[in-house]
Amino acid sequence: MKSKLPASAPDVSLYFQVHQPNRLIPYDFFRIGEHAFYEDDLLNAEILSKVSEKCYLPANAMFERLLKKHKGGFRIAMSISGTVIEQMKAHRPDVLKSFQSLVATGHVELLAETYYHSLAYLHSKKEFERQVEMHLDLMEEVFQVRPRVFRNTELIYNNAIAAQAETMGFDGILAEGVNWALNGKSPNFLYRAPEVTQLKTILRNPGLSDDVGFRFSDKNWSEWPLTPEKFAEWIAESDGDVVNLFMDYESIGEHQWEDTGIFEFWEKLPQAVINEDIRWVTPGEVVDLYRASKEYDCHWPTSWADAERDLSAWMGNVMQQEAIGKIHRLEDEVLAAKDDDLTRVWAKLQTSDHFYWMSTKGGTDGGVHQYFSPYESSYDAYIYFMNTLADLQVRLKRIREKESQSTKTKELKPEAVKKAGS
Repeated sequence: MKSKLPASAPDVSLYFQVHQPNRLIPYDFFRIGEHAFYEDDLLNAEILSKVSEKCYLPANAMFERLLKKHKGGFRIAMSISGTVIEQMKAHRPDVLKSFQSLVATGHVELLAETYYHSLAYLHSKKEFERQVEMHLDLMEEVFQVRPRVFRNTELIYNNAIAAQAETMGFDGILAEGVNWALNGKSPNFLYRAPEVTQLKTILRNPGLSDDVGFRFSDKNWSEWPLTPEKFAEWIAESDGDVVNLFMDYESIGEHQWEDTGIFEFWEKLPQAVINEDIRWVTPGEVVDLYRASKEYDCHWPTSWADAERDLSAWMGNVMQQEAIGKIHRLEDEVLAAKDDDLTRVWAKLQTSDHFYWMSTKGGTDGGVHQYFSPYESSYDAYIYFMNTLADLQVRLKRIREKESQSTKTKELKPEAVKKAGS
C-alpha cells in the first residue's frame, strides 16, 4: 500500500438500484374487453424469489454485518422502487423485512425516485410529481425516512430534470457522467446544472462502476481477476473529490453469480478502501461536504443504459415510441375517471421495463435487453403491451358510457316528476 496523506485520496460513494417490474401475461387480441387482469403474478413472484435468494437476502445480510462491524466507517445508499416493494409485500415479506433491518442500522441512505420506475418526466410533469410524492410517502411508511437526494429512473437526467428536482425541494440528484457533457472534465466532482441555484449533481463514475457491475467476472478482461485491494488502489489514485460507484443491486449474486467470487469481493472491499485512507460517504453527505464549483450543461437527456447513454434503450424504435406515447396520452382520461384501480393499472404500465423489452438493438446491448426480457421477442413485448392498453381503453370507454347514461337519467327525472303531478 502506498503511503499518502488522507486528503490526497477522494471519498467514495456507493449506491445501489433495487427494482423489479410487473410483467404482463401473454395478452392476446381475443382477451380485449373480456379479461381485465394483465399481470403475470406467478412469474413476478417466481423471479422475485429467485433474485431474493441469489441477491437480496444474502447481500442484505452481508451488508448489515459489514455496516455494523464498521460502525459508520462504511455506508451505502439505495433507491428502492415502489413496484418492488409492492411485490415484496405480496410475495416475500421476509425480504422486505431484511431491507428494513438493513436501513435500521442507520448507515444506509435511501434516495427518492418515481414510484413506478417510469419515464414520466419526459411526458408529464404532473404525473412525474405525483409519482415522486407517492414514493416519498412510501419511504416514510415503510422505512420512516424522507429522502433528500433524487435518483431518476435509470439515471435519466438533463438540465430541465435537475431544475424540476430543485423545485421539488431536493438537495442533490444523481446522473451518469457522460463524456459529451463533461467535455474533458472528471466525473469525480460535484456539478450544478445551468438553471439551478442550490441543487448539486452527483455524477456516476462509469469506468469504475462498470468494472464491478459488468466486467468483474469477464475472464477476457485484462484486469481479471479484480481484487478488493487492486480496486481500492484505483479509487485512491483517482482525481477529484468523490468517486461515485452506482450500480444495480442485482449485480451481486444475480448478474455476477456467487461462484465468481463477487460476495468475497464485497466482503473485503470496505476495509480495503479504509486501508487506503478513503472515506465512505453517502450522496447526502457528498452534498453537504462539497461545493458544486463546476457547471454540468446536459441539454439532451442522458441515462446509464446501453453504450449510447441516452434514451434509445426505451425509445429507440417505432414500437417503443408508439407504446410510450399512447400510454401517456391517456393521462387526462384516466385521472378524470377517478377510479383508483384503473389509475394504478395505468401507472404500472408506465414502468420503463415494458419499453426496454421492446428494444430491437443488436450486439452486446441487444443481448442485455434479451437477457432481462420475459418474452420470446421484442415484438411479443409490444403486442402484449398494446393489447393490454386496448383493454384499458375499453374499460375507460365503459366508464364514460356509464357516466353518460347516469347524466341522462338525472336529466330525465325532473320531467318524469312533472308528468306524474299533472
